[in-house]
Amino acid sequence: MYVQVRLLPGAISDLFAHVSTSGTITLADRYGLMAALLEDSLTQEERDAIDRLLRALRRGRMKVVSDISALA
Repeated sequence: MYVQVRLLPGAISDLFAHVSTSGTITLADRYGLMAALLEDSLTQEERDAIDRLLRALRRGRMKVVSDISALA
């Protein structure tokens, strides 16, 4: 059985804003990124935002936390 993943409109920009301001990336954020990367209809702007997030993560500008969500 194939499960189709669909992003909510504006999900990438919201994720980018949240991660950029908090300096952390949660489990829910990582699943959001995974869903976005599996989406075939991303705009170039969304792809650039994901690239910036991954670059910041690689350079140590944000922390990966094991929290499920930042909402608590």
